[in-house]
Amino acid sequence: MLPGYGTATVEKVEEDVTVRPIRPEDAGEVLTLQRAAFVQEALIYGTPNMPPLTQTLAEVEAELVENDGCVAHLGPRMVGAVRARRDGELFLIGRIAIAPDMQGRGVGSRLLAAVEAAGRAAGAVQAELFTGSLSEANLRLYEREGYVETERVDGDDGIQQVFLRKRLG
Repeated sequence: MLPGYGTATVEKVEEDVTVRPIRPEDAGEVLTLQRAAFVQEALIYGTPNMPPLTQTLAEVEAELVENDGCVAHLGPRMVGAVRARRDGELFLIGRIAIAPDMQGRGVGSRLLAAVEAAGRAAGAVQAELFTGSLSEANLRLYEREGYVETERVDGDDGIQQVFLRKRLG
């Protein structure tokens, strides 16, 4: 909650967030947002060498050419982004990034709902996403939104990647 503002103001902020499909011309804003959002993850994992922090603008631009993701705006400001693509019956969701000052205000849930709708429209049967095992807030969000853990994969750094899925039908 913002200092000096009541709960009603926070709810209004959530209501004022609009979500639309991601576009290639969003790449610069998406990269900036992604870097801001993943700094907290870097602190949790003790390394700045994470793909969301080392990815280049050219790489993001290439990813957004054929992508079924979404972005969230509060007025003119981009406050959230998510990428997604269909792979057979799976809808692969990744790089969910929420502006640090907007985390915990429902933006992630709104983005997930929008991207899941895109997955259904694309004919996907299940959505899949992953996060690191130390990312407790992410795991809570995904489980609250109906995702179920399906696998843990050990990384070279001793951290597990946690894969979760949700039926879209």
